[in-house]
Amino acid sequence: MKEDNLELIEYLNGKFKKVEDDFNDLKKDFNVLQTSVDDYAHKADKYFQEMVMWSGQIKRHEKWLKEIADKVGIKLEY
Repeated sequence: MKEDNLELIEYLNGKFKKVEDDFNDLKKDFNVLQTSVDDYAHKADKYFQEMVMWSGQIKRHEKWLKEIADKVGIKLEY
């Protein structure tokens, strides 16, 4: 009977070890995924900030071009 218990204990230890290993692999994969998402979010945030900056600059340039066109008597068509 003692041998039966030892066999069962070894079997269960093997199963728990596999679950632990699978969990650790899953944890590593999640960390990789989380890092990738964080990197992408940082890049997207930087991109959107640049687009806001460019939009403001384009509006300023359009205003200047309209003012110049008005002063020299050129009608701009949009």
